[in-house]
Amino acid sequence: MRNYKDPRVWDEAHKLTLAVYRTTHVFPKEERFGLTSQMRRASASIAANLAEGCGRRSDGEMTRFVQIAMGSGAELSYHLLLARDLGLLKTEDYGDLSTALDRIMKMLSALSGKVRNIAAA
Repeated sequence: MRNYKDPRVWDEAHKLTLAVYRTTHVFPKEERFGLTSQMRRASASIAANLAEGCGRRSDGEMTRFVQIAMGSGAELSYHLLLARDLGLLKTEDYGDLSTALDRIMKMLSALSGKVRNIAAA
């Protein structure tokens, strides 16, 4: 079993989740079960899937959970855009969160490739 806190990508994903929670805290109450919940769930899902993948026995399973994390990242990317376009998210916050998410997505892609190469060897 891998330690999920070892990869830098998990730490970055955790920081992003904390930032999403702080940012969505000021969203309107009517969004509590809508966009606020969706953004928080998608961001938390990135780090959670990395943790779950590290707890699995095979590199193939780890790769699968990294890909699920990437799907959650893609979902969050859209939610950020939607929140900005609805005027719920300041342009500056959108830029900061999107930049962090882009960095995480690149790290996830690299991690997926590494794990796949190990599994193939």
